[in-house]
Order: sequence, then structure tokens, then C-alpha cells
Amino acid sequence: MADQPAANTLAARLARLGLRTDADFVLHLPLRYEDETRITPLADARPGIAAQFEVAVVASEIAYRPRRQLLARVRDGSAALSLRFLNFYPSQQKVLQPGARLRIFGEVHEGYLGPEIIHPRFHAVGAGEPLPECLTPVYPTTAGLGQATLRRLIERALARADLADTLAPELRRRLDLPEFAAAIRLLHTPPPEMTQAALEAREHPAWRRVQFDELLAQQLSLRRAYSARRARGAPPLAATATLTGALLAALPFRLTRAQQRAWHEIAADLGQPHPMQRLLQGDVGSGKTVVAALAMLHAVEAGYQAALMAPTEILAEQHYRKLATWLQPLGIEVAWLTGSLRKRDKEAAIARVGAGDTPIAIGTHALIEDKVEFARLGLAIVDEQHRFGVRQRLALKEKGTFAHQLAMSATPIPRTLAMSYYADLDVSVLDELPPGRSPVTTKLVAEGRRGEVLARVHQACRGGRQAYWVCPLIEESETLQLKTAEETYARLAAELPDLRIGLVHGRLKAADKAAVMAAFVANEIQVLVATTVIEVGVDVPNASLMVIEHAERFGLAQLHQLRGRVGRGAAQSACILLYAQPLGELARARLKVIYESTDGFAIAREDLRLRGPGEFIGSRQSGLPLLRYADLEDAALVEQARTVAEDMLQAAPERAAAHLQRWLGGREELLKA
Repeated sequence: MADQPAANTLAARLARLGLRTDADFVLHLPLRYEDETRITPLADARPGIAAQFEVAVVASEIAYRPRRQLLARVRDGSAALSLRFLNFYPSQQKVLQPGARLRIFGEVHEGYLGPEIIHPRFHAVGAGEPLPECLTPVYPTTAGLGQATLRRLIERALARADLADTLAPELRRRLDLPEFAAAIRLLHTPPPEMTQAALEAREHPAWRRVQFDELLAQQLSLRRAYSARRARGAPPLAATATLTGALLAALPFRLTRAQQRAWHEIAADLGQPHPMQRLLQGDVGSGKTVVAALAMLHAVEAGYQAALMAPTEILAEQHYRKLATWLQPLGIEVAWLTGSLRKRDKEAAIARVGAGDTPIAIGTHALIEDKVEFARLGLAIVDEQHRFGVRQRLALKEKGTFAHQLAMSATPIPRTLAMSYYADLDVSVLDELPPGRSPVTTKLVAEGRRGEVLARVHQACRGGRQAYWVCPLIEESETLQLKTAEETYARLAAELPDLRIGLVHGRLKAADKAAVMAAFVANEIQVLVATTVIEVGVDVPNASLMVIEHAERFGLAQLHQLRGRVGRGAAQSACILLYAQPLGELARARLKVIYESTDGFAIAREDLRLRGPGEFIGSRQSGLPLLRYADLEDAALVEQARTVAEDMLQAAPERAAAHLQRWLGGREELLKA
């Protein structure tokens, strides 16, 4: 029993890496390789290039210059150098005794006393000890888990695991992919003639096989989830076109072609006897709200209720006001549910929704509280769906027995990402802006020219227009040295005394926030100082100028969303990005993208490239396992995996099941519901 705590500690460390089964160990592939298959003479050592040397210890001592360190002098037949250990154990000191023969691995650098290696890997060797036959793998690890332990465990797993191929031989030949077992063994134990550069760049055919298999597992899982949803029953929502037709007739504008296409796709889904699972994505200002309104009216026509959940009160209230304006003249009551409502008002709204008297409910997370019940929820809509956790999105849908679901996003999703992470959704795209929207001019301005920006704001507001001034923080941060919303508000009030300045941020009480926003909408406030609470949903056509302070601190998606708050009317609009110098490389790249493009899809592609898929989709929120080895920019491989997944599920379900077991090991519950 003495080894039990150690075993538990090892298991916990392995669990942090997701290593539980033999398949997990087999698919835990090296980050890089070290060549310990050859000995390099010390005289041939090249600075900064890792190599292996066989040496004898000449001398060793604990020195204090200036801190305590272990120094050893070693030599071979060609030259000598020093080994330096700033942190060391008595066991290491014991091995590094004069006369000991060692194999050491590390990079030679020029030190104070000549050539040296700092913290080399080393072990004692006997005369004629054979060299390894393969390159030495270096694995991703965690604190307290050494490479030697990982290699031993992976070697054992390789000996035990079932490496049978899940791809049929003819499919492998058609795709020009090696056998799975051969590819995996080569990646764990590559022969010395393999070039490290090709292996580490993941350009070898063995890596291609692993990347394809990973994408195939993802596609199989998502397609299975899609098929399972379509197999479930759901009430077909039969449309009468009475309410939807009345809304279309009453609107002061006509739908764009893209809106019409999306609406027809959604209406067709709602009429099916299985749950709709559709993503409506469109750039900032593309008109998703009216499409959502039509979908909700479709549900009401069929005798069901509809709910729309938004991540912030400002966005939810914006939806509520707009939808109430459109729907109440049609005799449709719209409920407003949020955590900040007075208890009496909230209970009354919940009661009317629960009794079925109110057919449409708009709100925040308050919609998914336990006490909120729907009499007959037929359609659940989640706006800015990537901001919600997987359980939250599912919780709204589960308020209805067989509810259809529509997710909306103003963050356009690049095609390869959509194919990879949204393969279980049907997607509708709004790829054109409604008429009357003016293009937004983007300007990059260094902070030193702030006075010119103030003059521009003053001129616009005196001309009858309004402006936003966005700040990234509410409170002062000594580490980031960013302007705060409160400071900026006070400063602008002093610098622009003839303008009416307002302030809104996330810590304001809901009633105060609503009052400020209402005043801005009514043009009683000319300049609105705000944090990113206005990132989505705020629609004030008269606001034609936006200033974003410390723009270098914002992400691309945020900058694009914020810029979308202007240009919503016919007036020429501008977004000024104030930045502090010097600019880092990543910040410079982001500002260059946002300056050069107003195309949300082009910006999203660059955002994906700069940030990677994990941050782009919000892996924690989506619940999706991230790709470890495949590259989303390889659109051809993604397309191949998608095609093979559909064929395999139809023609070889047993192979599909084996493939999923190997890669996901029963963890498919990670996929969004």
C-alpha cells in the first residue's frame, strides 16, 4: 500500500494530459525529437545546436559565483567544456564525480569560462554501451511528469493497444495514406535516417494520416449527433403566413435577398417533424433580428411559444424594444425577463409565460432559471451563441419538450471552421447588408494626436450627429496603464463642455444603464463613453462616429463588432482607432487587418489565423474537443474527412464506431447538444 499515494499522484498528472486509456497514450504524439543515435565530438559542437556527446568527468565542485551552483569539467578525445547546474540534486552531484563516463545531451553556448552546457540531460554509461536505434521523442507533459516516465508508459501502451486499421485498404490507397499502425509507430520511434525537420514540421505522410484520422473522428461524431437529432421527433410547425405576412407588410423596408433565403430555409426546417438545429450567421448590421422575428411568428402561428436569449441586458433589451415595436401592433404580447427586474414584475411575466398567455419571451440567462416554465415552447433562439456555455444553450431548448433551435452569431465563421466545428448544424448566411447602410471609414490614429480626434468629435456632434467613445477598462490597472471609462468621461466632460456626455458600463445598475441608453437613443446625450457592453445589439442610426481608445488591446472580433455600432444610418460614418505606441507585432497585425477590411468573413479568417480555433470558437463555451494535430487551413483534408465520414456512417458503421472509440473514447458528450 506504500506506493498508493505515488500511483494516485501519477494518475492525476496523467489525467491532466487526458491520458487514461491505451488509446490515449498511443495518440499522445511527440512535439519534437532529439537525436541520441550518434555521438558528436566536442570539437565539432556548434553553438545553439543540441547534440549528444560522450565524455569523462575531469573535475566537479559546488561554486558560489554569485549563487550556489554545481560545476563539472568534462572532456573527450577532442576538446573540453563545462557543465553548469543552477538547480541540482545530491544524486546528480554523486554521478558527476571525476572519472565518471557520461553521455550528455544539450546545446553548447559560450560562457564566462569558455564553452559550456547549462542543465544538460546526462546519464552514466559503461564501455561499449550501444546507442539508441531511434530518434528520442519529446512529449507534451505537465509538472512532475518526466519524459522518461512518459516514454515508458507510451511504449507499454503501444505493445498492448489494438492498432488495427479503421480505414479500408482501398480507401487508404485512394487517399494515399499509410497504415495506421505503421504511421503511429514511426511517429513514436522514428529511425535515425528520418529528417527531424520534416517530422517536426508535421509534413511526413505519417503525420498526414494522423491529421486525417483526427478530422475524420470529429466529422463522424458531429454527423452522428446531427443524425441523432434528425431521428428525434418534433412537432412540425405548420405556418399560416398570417402573422409573418402581416409583419412583412408592415415593415418600412424590404428584406434583402439573403434575408429572404435565410427565412425560407428556417421556415422549411420548422415545418419538418424533427428538431431544427440551425445557425444564422451574418456580419454586423446584416439584419438577423428581423429573420428571428419571422421565425418566432411562425412558431406562434402554429400555436407554440418562442423565446430569445441574449448574453447581456443591453443586447436583450435592444431585441425586446425592437421586437415589441414590430409585434405588438400585430396583437402579439412580448415578455421581458431579466435578473434585474423588480420581483413583482418578474413574477408576473413568468406567470403569463407559464400560462401560455404571452407567446414570446425575450431575456437574458433569467430565461433558463428553474422557476421559468413555458406552456408550449416550440422555438428557442440563442443570440451570440458562442458567449453561452453548452449547458446554458441546452437548458433553454429543454424548456420545451421538442423545441426547435436557432442560434445566431454576428461573428462570421470561416468555411473550414464551419466544416470542422459546426458540421452538426445547418447554416444560413446573411452575406449582404440592407440598403441605406453607409460604409464605415476606419482611421488609425496614434494617441499623441488625441486633440485632433476631440476636434472631430466636437464637429460631428455640433453638426447634429452623435459619437461613441469606447474604453477597455472600468477601473485603473497599474499593469496595463489603460484609460478608464470614469476618467475618460470626466476628461471629455471638461474638454467638450458644450456637449452632453453620458457614461455606461457593466457595473451600472440595470435601470441606470437603461436610462443612459434611452437618453442616447433620444439624442439627449451626444457622446456616449462606454466599455464593451455596447459591443453588440446597440442600434442608434444617428451615431456616425466611434472612437476606440487603446484599440491595440482589443481582439479583431471585438473591434469589428464595435465598429458595427456606427454606419447604421445614411450619414457617412467613421471609426477612429486610437492606439498607444510602441505597438507589439500581434497588435500591429490586428490593426492592419481591421484598417484594410470591412468584410466580416475576411476579418474572421484572419482572426482564426492569428488566434487559432480554440480562442476563436471559445472551446470552453462550445464544449468541443480541440484539434491537436490537424490544420484547419488545410481545407482539402477537411473536405476529404467530411466526405469519408458520411460514406463510412452509411457503408461501414462498425469501422466508424471503432474509429470514434479510438479517438474520442466515449467522450462524445463533449459535443454541443
